[in-house]
Amino acid sequence: MIIIPEREIAGLVTPADCLIAVERVFVSMANRSACNFPVVREAIGHADALYGFKSGFDRDRLTLGLKAGGFWPHNIERGLSNHQSVIFLFDADTGRCCAMVGGNLLTALRTAAAAAISIKYLARPKSKVIGMIGAGHQSTFQLRAALDQRPFEKVVAWNIDPTMLARLEEVARERNISFESVDLDQLGQQADVIITITSSFEPILKASQVRP
Repeated sequence: MIIIPEREIAGLVTPADCLIAVERVFVSMANRSACNFPVVREAIGHADALYGFKSGFDRDRLTLGLKAGGFWPHNIERGLSNHQSVIFLFDADTGRCCAMVGGNLLTALRTAAAAAISIKYLARPKSKVIGMIGAGHQSTFQLRAALDQRPFEKVVAWNIDPTMLARLEEVARERNISFESVDLDQLGQQADVIITITSSFEPILKASQVRP
């Protein structure tokens, strides 16, 4: 069995690699040659954690695997990512487990790639303003991947704790584009593309706040 610890992932997989892989899987799913199996996701009754399994099979590439892990909301107090996971890959011909792979960074890259692909194919070509709702750990991955898809000129962002928006402002600064902290009404009025990336169980953005 191949074991790839979390510390090695950044040197092996780039965001661009992940976008290509996720796009190929979407194509396989559209062709009905790949599928996701029912998700198991449960509150474990300890540490306010949610724990579960996500699995699937891609017949085009004989990729069979699962991801185990979940969301531990108090990890930030320990200096750890709230999302913790590990991926197991299996030989599709024999069922033997052939690899165990750290899943934290891969989860972040995959989630960002899925949003980026939607922008690649669905956003208007002349989109200039991107709106971000949420400024947690995942938000910077989402924003960086999104900014690669269109010539955005401005980021407008909202977060329940405005002090956390600094991390998104830093990404905008890296890309030499402007940044503005706004309320949700202003965000909806300005944004050509909106990404929501929060752990809220309640609706945040209303349809009335999004222009046609």
